Amino acid sequence: MRKIYSIWLFLLLLGVAQTALAQQDAIVSGLVQTEVGEPLPGATVFLKGTFVGTSTDRDGRFELRADFGGGPVVLSVSFIGYETKEVSLTSPDANLAVGLTPTVAFTNEVVVAASRVEEGILQAPVTIEKLNSQQIERIPTADIQAGLNHYKGIDVNSASLLMTSVSTRGFNSAKSERIIQLTDYFDTQSPSLNVNAGNLTGVPELDIESIEIIHGPASALYGANAFNGVLLLNTKDPFASEGLSVRLRGGQRSYFDGQLRFAKKLGEKFAFKVVGSYLTADDWLAENFAATSTKVESRNNPVGSPQGYDAVNRYGDVGLTFSPAQNRPGYTVAPELYGRTVFIPGFDEKTLVGDDNKAKSRKLQPTISYLLNSNTKMTVGASFARGTASYQSSSRYRLRDFGTNQYHGEIKGKNWFLRGQSVQDYGANSYDLNFLGSYLQAAPSSLLPGTSNGQAYFGTYNEVFKQARALNVPIEQALAAAKQKADATQPDPASEQFQTLRSQIIANATPGKGAQLNPSSLLNEGNAQYNFKFGDATDLIVGGAYRKFRLGSNGNLFSDNDGRIQNHELGGYTQLTHKLLDERLKLAAAVRIDAFKNFDPAVSPRASVVYSAGDRKQHNFRASYGRAFRSPTQLDQYILLDLGQVRLQGNIGAGYQGYSLNSSFSPVDLAALKLERLNTVEVGYKGILLEKLYLDVNYYRSQYNDFIGAQRFIGNTNGSRPAQQPTQADLLAGVYQNSASSTRILQVWTNASQQVNTQGTSLGLTYYFNRALNLTTNYSLNILEDEDLPENFQTFFNTPKHKYNVGVNGIVVNNLNYAVNYRWAQGHLYEMPFAVGQLEDYSSLDASVGYTLSKLGTTLQLGGSNLLDQNNTQVYGGPNIGRLAYVGLLVNIK
Repeated sequence: MRKIYSIWLFLLLLGVAQTALAQQDAIVSGLVQTEVGEPLPGATVFLKGTFVGTSTDRDGRFELRADFGGGPVVLSVSFIGYETKEVSLTSPDANLAVGLTPTVAFTNEVVVAASRVEEGILQAPVTIEKLNSQQIERIPTADIQAGLNHYKGIDVNSASLLMTSVSTRGFNSAKSERIIQLTDYFDTQSPSLNVNAGNLTGVPELDIESIEIIHGPASALYGANAFNGVLLLNTKDPFASEGLSVRLRGGQRSYFDGQLRFAKKLGEKFAFKVVGSYLTADDWLAENFAATSTKVESRNNPVGSPQGYDAVNRYGDVGLTFSPAQNRPGYTVAPELYGRTVFIPGFDEKTLVGDDNKAKSRKLQPTISYLLNSNTKMTVGASFARGTASYQSSSRYRLRDFGTNQYHGEIKGKNWFLRGQSVQDYGANSYDLNFLGSYLQAAPSSLLPGTSNGQAYFGTYNEVFKQARALNVPIEQALAAAKQKADATQPDPASEQFQTLRSQIIANATPGKGAQLNPSSLLNEGNAQYNFKFGDATDLIVGGAYRKFRLGSNGNLFSDNDGRIQNHELGGYTQLTHKLLDERLKLAAAVRIDAFKNFDPAVSPRASVVYSAGDRKQHNFRASYGRAFRSPTQLDQYILLDLGQVRLQGNIGAGYQGYSLNSSFSPVDLAALKLERLNTVEVGYKGILLEKLYLDVNYYRSQYNDFIGAQRFIGNTNGSRPAQQPTQADLLAGVYQNSASSTRILQVWTNASQQVNTQGTSLGLTYYFNRALNLTTNYSLNILEDEDLPENFQTFFNTPKHKYNVGVNGIVVNNLNYAVNYRWAQGHLYEMPFAVGQLEDYSSLDASVGYTLSKLGTTLQLGGSNLLDQNNTQVYGGPNIGRLAYVGLLVNIK
């Protein structure tokens, strides 16, 4: 912190000193307007090839300083939905009038993520989607990323109102592990969880300039885990986007969202911005009470069983298989219960979450920028974020006051950059719902002193059953009577005693006693790149990156009882691009080499070709081959978490030996983890048909090797094979679930020898009738080739085979904007360590309307997601994301 503030102070003083020198530059000012003379507020004006720029005010006027000492200068003027125009000036001009022409489509958009250099979106070598600030403003979901499923090929999985995971081309989950998320090219993952918490700790929408999403492998340029894509959020430049912006929204579910952004230039060299936001709403809580199922052998009972059953979203529904081994003086098990598994009812999510049911997000992000010269900019910033949401992985977790502190700095030139950052996360008051439910059952019973709630339940069940059978009550009726009496021994959630106990367990981070998960880990990283230009046709970029993790959990998430765990990665990449045939043919080849502490080095190549046809190069055909890899998460490598029924352990040592959980108890040999690998071939077309019809279509085929998945088996906690082969009786009796035993049911992450193949296509069509009416539709097909996969093999594909969007949007007379979208996805199998089940078809109708009062700089907003309140469950074991409608206003003052 002290270093950051010192840099800020230095830059502030430097900026003030340079301001006087800037006064020697000449002023260029004028008006940006449409062809018919209407002003364009918010248009950007830059000196071409420099970082010197500004934006127009509400009357379309701008002013900036330019140095004519080196000859003529060129102004680059742009606005969303209009062709970019360049104006050459040989001398200062205070009365410029620049008219912009509407574009048929967003064909003048420039993307950077696809190749790490600027290029037109039509000529990008891979499938990429870009959202501009106008499109972002119209997304009506509470979390900006939840609205990305309006676009082709993008899957969104919401585990709660603000916990959103984004992926492309399959293998989705409630925790995004195969796509990396960047803000201004800085990694925003939680170092402890190795996932991005949607936009829970991300950027307020007021400060997002654009969003770029790469589909498919991108490891050649981005390294580990850019496996199925990259999500890049670009924020607004305080030099170009000055002024005060305020957004307020309120609506259903006690929803309130307040955001503020203030940016200001101090002279021509120095600028700063401060962005803050606060959001709260009643969270979506999960209510799936189906019987929990996995693809391994299960001892669960069916729904409605008089022996109870383990429900997906009930916690503390502990099971006990009765056996003769439980007999002791003064207590005997009814012989007819031998081999029968009885489950306690447990507690639903609403009960355990209690007054923590508010989704919350608080963010504060200050940034300062300084122009060392017109071609070199220095930026230093910070992000402080805290949020509350539900997260799903091996269990359901309530991330309460979960947060990250991020500090970052960048020096950027015309062809190069240096970047560095430090991110630390905090679990704060987060807790595991399964732990909370289980430890409530382990607490002393208020009805039967000397026993726990769980013991009271099973003891009562056994005694009542024996009494009923002694009276010749039929077995099924005796089981039902036993369940009724045993259910009455459960603690009352409405009681003060229950609430006190709940709070105590949540606040306790002691492994084996409390449910609190409070990891605090650190990620430090740095990266650099230089672009060597050889004329106008050839570019060679060279770059490198280093990252280091320091993991900490005090032993309640990682195997870090002996101190923080340290892990690191190092990589370097290069890419050569060459244009031929009057820049109609673009060839590119890239390769990256990454080294790891725990794995062998990985090489990731990518080769692509783009050909632009047509008199305006409006037809663009592309083909590419890419290889990517996924590094096991820090949790996969170092986790140590005892869930009672199963113990989760990392797998980077000598591997594991044990026995399978099937009836044969066959030997299991699991090697230590290695990198998961992917090879993808893609072809596509992007262009304009019939002047107003925009088409983007692609086909891909992917081959996955060394697929990372979880496997459960019976083994010793030190990795060795138990001396004695397990028996069915011991398994049913819960012998291998005893936390004091060295032989347990273990779950570790390992690589499958089975190759997994997928293929698919996505197609997007937009018809730009005029600015007031744009019709959009897209369709995605994702196929998992599972015909040759072994029975019970878990792929975690988690992707609808068919899905589509249909939408309409536009701007009416510059004052009224609207957007309506209907989304449908086919039901599919959803696999996670927490639960496995079939999702039904799900859909959502989303809409937004904005009316601008130009004189007041204010836009009135109305919108909502899932307006028809249809089934919209995207995660098995997660909640239904129902209707959320709001009203609001957006104020922009420059």
